[in-house]
Formats: sequence, structure tokens, C-alpha cells
Amino acid sequence: MKIDQIHPELRNTVRFILPFPHNRTLVAILNLLINLAPRKSVINGVKITDKQLENTTVRIYRPEGKLSGAGLLWIHGGGFIIGRAYINDKLCAAYSKDLGLVVVSVDYRLAPRFPFPAAFDDCFEAWQWFQNEAATMGIDPELIAISGQSSGGCLAASLAQKIHDEGSVEPAAQALLCPTLDDRTAANYELDAINHRIWNNKSNRFAWSAYLGQPPGIPDVPEYAVPSRRENLSGLPPAWISVGDVELFYEEASRYCEHLNENGVDCRLHVTPMAPHGFEAFVPKASITQDLFKANYQFLRETLKI
Repeated sequence: MKIDQIHPELRNTVRFILPFPHNRTLVAILNLLINLAPRKSVINGVKITDKQLENTTVRIYRPEGKLSGAGLLWIHGGGFIIGRAYINDKLCAAYSKDLGLVVVSVDYRLAPRFPFPAAFDDCFEAWQWFQNEAATMGIDPELIAISGQSSGGCLAASLAQKIHDEGSVEPAAQALLCPTLDDRTAANYELDAINHRIWNNKSNRFAWSAYLGQPPGIPDVPEYAVPSRRENLSGLPPAWISVGDVELFYEEASRYCEHLNENGVDCRLHVTPMAPHGFEAFVPKASITQDLFKANYQFLRETLKI
């Protein structure tokens, strides 16, 4: 993909970002570097603590100011294979401080060492813990949204489906930032030639294969592994999906939003022109990034009644 297809505000940064790796050695090196990064206990008036659960750890962000009475379960990205909860410290602290939320971020297990359903089970465990502890945190359990970025958006969408089927208290909303939602995209080899910026289809195929433990796009996948494979989406929480119109996931995100609306679920699609995958993490001060989070915050304020 040529750089002139990228938004002018993003070009100077995006031109130097290498595509996401699609081999185990580079993934292991990246995770090692991430694990060596320093961790903070306070950011901009937000206290950060970690809590060990049975199978995973959650990272909790609590504003020092007034609470809104609502919460957010956050799930980080990284293609199911890279990352830790604290890579989104600044973002989660901003949600906490700006909206008065208690934010719980899931430090889920990564593929390929832990393929599906490990990460998904960790997210469900975190949701159940958050629900059980909500009252002690000053939160209404019915005012907790789930959100995630990229592969975290996939896990959030799948989690919404699982919680609905369990028949318990459902999330107030689901906010999915540049989510990967359909493994069948990775099976379309024609997309390889486009070589999308930041996240291309070779990386996508590697990530989905690692997560599913099988080649992407085959007829049968485990329940809750691939959100777009579900036919009946009725009864799910209201949704907000952001996506760039030149990124690999544009078509699948658009289809999923349309499918939600067809099933009676209110879904808003925020499309950023000429934006590659995950641009908001790389160019936070760009006006199009600010527009994205303005829409994101507005959706959360409305659905969480804050």
C-alpha cells in the first residue's frame, strides 16, 4: 500500500512503521521487550493496581476524583500473540480519569502457547470477577461496558455473545476499536498483494492460525472463537465500532455492524478516512484520532449514563 493512500496527518509516522511480524521468533522478541518495560502505579491522578485471579491477572485503574458509578472492562490488542495489560496504561487511565470509570484490563494468556479458548476464558473470568466486585468498587454492575482494540475487540465481541447466552447481567455496551472479527479474511490470499500498512493479511493469517490452533477460514470453528461466524446477534448490547477505510478489517467490521443492526442491535460505525489499522495508538494527537475518541467517549457516556 502506497503512503499517499494514508491520511496526511499520519504519513510521517506510518511510513516508518514495519508490518506486524508473522513468525514466532520475532513475536517472542517483541514480548520479551514488552515484559521489560517499566510499570507505573499512578498516571495522571489514576491509581493502578494488579489483582491475581485464578487463571489470569487484571489491572485496575481507579480515578482519584469522583466516580461515575460505571465501569469498563478493557481488552488489549496484539493479534492474540503479543502484549500485556499495561501496554494500554495511558489509554485506560484516560478512560478512568475523563469519564470517572473504574477500568479493569485483562492480562490474558497469549497464543500460540495458549490457543483458544485460553484468552477468551481469561476475559470471561475477568468479567465475572468484575461483576462480583462491582458493588465494593462503587459501581453499578449493570453499568459496565466491555471494550477492546484489534484482537481485543474480537475478544470483547465474543465475550458479549457468551455473556448473553449465559443469561446473566449483560454489558451496558460494547465498544470495539479496529476489531478483527472474521478469520475468513485471513484465508483470502488475494488480499496479500495489497500489503496493508501496519497490519497486513500475512500477519493476520499467522495470528488467526496461532489463536485458533487451525488454519483460518475452514468450515468449522469453536463457538465464540470468531464473532462474525455467529448467525443470530439479536439481544446483544448496543455497539460502537471504529475502523479505518484503508485497513484490512474495514469490510468485516462494516459487515458485522450491518449484521448487528439487522438483528435489532443498535450499532454505530465510526469510519476514519485514509486510516490504517490501529493508527490511534501511533498518532494520538492527530485531529482524526481526537475525532475518533470524541465519538467513542460520547457513546460510552450515553450507554453508561454518565
